[in-house]
Amino acid sequence: MARHQRGFDTGAAFAHLAQVDRRLAVWMRRLGVIEADPRWRAGFDPVDALARSILYQQLSGKAAATIVGRVEAAIGSDRLHADTLGRCDDATLRACGVSGNKLLALRDLALHESRGDIPSLRRMATMDDAAIIAALVPVRGIGRWTVEMMLMFRLGRPDVLPAEDLGVRQGALMVEGLEARPTPKQLAALGERWAPYRSYASFYLWRIADSAAVAKVSTKRSQD
Repeated sequence: MARHQRGFDTGAAFAHLAQVDRRLAVWMRRLGVIEADPRWRAGFDPVDALARSILYQQLSGKAAATIVGRVEAAIGSDRLHADTLGRCDDATLRACGVSGNKLLALRDLALHESRGDIPSLRRMATMDDAAIIAALVPVRGIGRWTVEMMLMFRLGRPDVLPAEDLGVRQGALMVEGLEARPTPKQLAALGERWAPYRSYASFYLWRIADSAAVAKVSTKRSQD
């Protein structure tokens, strides 16, 4: 059974993208080499990471971190799992600031965990990107984008293109000199040239989009 290495050679990715996309290469040289993310080598718990992603949805990083801290205090653990979340009833979690929809999502995640539906980190090493997405999106509150962020920032998969992400689409608009953001379908077609390093191209597109914002305050992502 083939195993997927966590992380990739960013130098090789930089050289490849610079060769296949001259427009992107101009921005890449301006911004410099994006180094490997240390999280690619760090262990993590997929269930805990998904629970935190749920809690971070549609909130600022500061607000979400406050709620996560309250939940950790309530359950008496920094590990969000079926067993620890089960220590608190719904009312207690709601009092921590967890919305009704997010509470339902956390309970559904716990149910899937108890059924053995959530692959472990070791098992993910034997699964391709599509298989991991297919295993996790049935969980309430976990969409394709959430799994793509895990694939890119935690697992270090090299060839993920989050085509629905507004930042990536904005970066593509700037690189290509378009009048409007490309649709997800258009971005997917555009991104075929970046394979097998579409993740690395996406990292640059985010930075390119950020560079256009004046006095932008960095927003903490759920996988940070």
